[in-house]
This record gives sequence, structure tokens and C-alpha cells, in this order.
Amino acid sequence: EVLTTLVLSHNGIGPTGATAFAEALQGNEVLTKLNLDGHELDLPKLRGTDPVESLDLSGKDLGPASAIVITSLIAGNVVLTSLDVGANGLTEEAALGIVRVERQRNMLTSLGLHNCGIGPTGAAEIAEYVSGSAVLTDLQLGNNRVRAEGAAAIAEALR
Repeated sequence: EVLTTLVLSHNGIGPTGATAFAEALQGNEVLTKLNLDGHELDLPKLRGTDPVESLDLSGKDLGPASAIVITSLIAGNVVLTSLDVGANGLTEEAALGIVRVERQRNMLTSLGLHNCGIGPTGAAEIAEYVSGSAVLTDLQLGNNRVRAEGAAAIAEALR
């Protein structure tokens, strides 16, 4: 038998452990389900080997460890155009990791980052993504800490 499902939730694996899994998953397409912090991730859908255009992972109790794996796997996904990771336990840095990969990938038409703890500095980085994206049509940033400074950066990106 080959391991296809792995549950490690509530083990405090942190960024180091999550990064190790993200790297290991680059060469492992046998593992199909991984739960690092509360919700099972469907790895083939994230990789794009079970192609879907949209993934709604909002409100699934995901944390920074899951975000690291999501970021790693969507980097090579050529089908995914809509991703919602809002209303989870993501930190600003975890959310920005997804934004940084998407700046390179440039395929999402919709990105949900509501309730991700994004402040003015993070909003400024997201503004750079917005100004450089030719495909993004829907960005959800509600219930963050964007404040006036971050809103001004995003407004400037719309010019």
C-alpha cells in the first residue's frame, strides 16, 4: 500500500514543517489528501492534475502551514483561475505568499483574501499585484486592516 492521505493537524508543525512538505510534494503525486491544520487539502486539485478552474477554501480553518502548501502547489497549476482562501487563520504573510506566487503565475481572475489580517504594508504589495495583472477582475479584501494608507495604494494601482 502507498500512503495517499496524511493527517497532521494540531501538531504545531509550523512554517519549517510546512515548507518541508511543500518541497516533498513537488516530487510526490501519490499523496492526494493532506491535513496540516484543520481541513483536508485536495492536492491533485491544487496541483492541477485533477483540473478545476475554481477552488473555494474559505472558512475551512486553514492556517499558515496550509497556505505554504497551497502556495507551492498552485505555482505549477495552469488551469486554476479562481481561488478563495479568506476567513481562515491565515496571517498577512501567508496571504502575501499566495499573492507573490500569483504575480508570477498571473492566471487568477478572482482571488479571495477577506479576513486575512492584511494591513497597509500588505495592501501596498497587493496593489503592485493589481497594477501588474492583466487578468484579475475580482479581489476580495473585506475585513482586513487595510486602512487609508493601503486603500490609497490600491486606488493608485487602478489608475
